[in-house]
Amino acid sequence: MISVNLINSLKEHLDTRDPRFESMSECELRRYAESYLKETTGESGKDIADAVAEVIGLGPIEGLLEDDSVTEIMVNSYDQIYVERSGKLKKADEQFSNEVSLRRTIDKIVLPLGRHVDDASPMVDARLPDGSRVNAVLAPLATKGSCLTIRKFTKKSLTIEDLVDSGSLTEQAAEFLRLAVRCRQNIIVSGGTGTGKTTLLNILSQEIPEGERIISIEDAAELQLDHNNLISLEARPKNQEGTGAINIRELVINALRMRPDRLIVGECRGSEALDMLQAMNTGHAGSLSTVHANSARDALRRLEIMVLMGGIELPISALRQQIASAVNIVVQIARLSDGRRAVLSISEVTGIDDNVLQLSPLFERSNTTQSLISSMTLCKFADEQGDDIRQEVWESLMGDGLCSSSD
Repeated sequence: MISVNLINSLKEHLDTRDPRFESMSECELRRYAESYLKETTGESGKDIADAVAEVIGLGPIEGLLEDDSVTEIMVNSYDQIYVERSGKLKKADEQFSNEVSLRRTIDKIVLPLGRHVDDASPMVDARLPDGSRVNAVLAPLATKGSCLTIRKFTKKSLTIEDLVDSGSLTEQAAEFLRLAVRCRQNIIVSGGTGTGKTTLLNILSQEIPEGERIISIEDAAELQLDHNNLISLEARPKNQEGTGAINIRELVINALRMRPDRLIVGECRGSEALDMLQAMNTGHAGSLSTVHANSARDALRRLEIMVLMGGIELPISALRQQIASAVNIVVQIARLSDGRRAVLSISEVTGIDDNVLQLSPLFERSNTTQSLISSMTLCKFADEQGDDIRQEVWESLMGDGLCSSSD
């Protein structure tokens, strides 16, 4: 626990409005504060550093933000912090000195980002300059005290080979997904919260050939796309006056006027689903997006619900036909019991029969071996490719030497 006396002493000293402090950079102010506390209190080491971090920096979460092994920081209350490492949650030793200190840290995070959080607007969602996602909810909405969640931005850009090495994909499945992206299949990545949907979306986007124009659209920019001809659009929340919001749907509609070859929508959450489906059906093949769902079939149902929630008056049969024509592949991802994130299945949308969307599982994770196994089923889109590509697709599904032409 940080010494309250050290914190109060430093706060009182810095609150004297000494003009020297205003001209100092943060690094200079930290050095000055450490020197001041050492001289006036006789303390040293970690106690001094913690007090300086609490008053000038982000308090006890500073070290957690710098720790590359920590992927998520969850402050449940000022005296209870959890972190995620390697997919598993663990209670951290760090804690804030009190509720006021936590509120001060939340303000320090969101104010430089042009966001605000107070009793009138007690929830905020923001993105740090390094790409990390931040969400805060103040008391009394958070009944145990203000809470803060930070999903840290991954510094290392993962590749599809990394997923193979970790067991999330097999070589066969990875090669199939590479070909699906290159052959301009529209792909939906489906999964629950924190399962790695955005990470997988980012990895798949790396397989898009150079020379194609990509427009990415996100609620909060997280994708690490490395393409020359790329425009990234980010939604904007309403301002303090309650105006100025730009939502995902507006960005999708505008993006279609920007001559994209492919759209990448970070996450479909609402009525923008219809605009995305229409884009996939009208010259923007090879687009990618994610949805929150627990299975491939649930993902298709979610798309239906999101369109209908937008107040679109469309017969359900026509809507399902739109989905069947637009979505080619659904990749289901989940967090396993050991904390690892892994692809559970890869399915192809093969059409609609008796008003029911048809799914063909191409790869499924075995309950016994926990490996992603090909169902040895030929896929629909292979027949639409040239001979060489068709053979590659079949080999990725069936294995070398097991494929022949469809005639």
